[in-house]
Amino acid sequence: MSERQYKTVHFTLNGKPTERNVDVRASLTDMLRNDYRMTSVKKGCEVGECGACTVIINGEAFDSCIYLAVWAEGKEITTLEGLLGPNGELSDIQEAFVEETAIQCGFCSPGFILSAWEILNTGKEYTDDELRKLLSGHLCRCTGYENIFRAVKKTMLRRLGKYEEAEKVNDAGIVDTDERKPFASLDPTVQA
Repeated sequence: MSERQYKTVHFTLNGKPTERNVDVRASLTDMLRNDYRMTSVKKGCEVGECGACTVIINGEAFDSCIYLAVWAEGKEITTLEGLLGPNGELSDIQEAFVEETAIQCGFCSPGFILSAWEILNTGKEYTDDELRKLLSGHLCRCTGYENIFRAVKKTMLRRLGKYEEAEKVNDAGIVDTDERKPFASLDPTVQA
């Protein structure tokens, strides 16, 4: 039986420099949860399929369950906790998730929010199909995909200064130019 090997890793976590002596076989998920109590980093599938463990590493979203802790050397890592403002205020994407009731059970929310943060930080305007594809690496067991999509799309439009368009994103995620249309589908007696 071989001895465990450890290595000291130096990195920045949510804006604060830190170091940790870690088992060379440990995942980044395990280090963040066990050593730093970053409970937003969820253990889901543990094979990089569900997105629940997503973190931002040097500005890019990664599944931390398949990323070794020792690879964090010299990296800047952000978890959901790192998106909070200095007084604990939510970021715009977190607020949009609340506004659109895209939270539900909350297990997948941190991963979705961090992937959305990466997408939104590009400053690009994506089509609906592009947004859906970019968010496709996450599983929501509550089937809240439409609410999540709406939250991301509205935040994208708001960041691009398209506030009126953002407020017209309807339940299907479509920018509705006819004010009656979203309500018409609720009442079968109203003609669209």
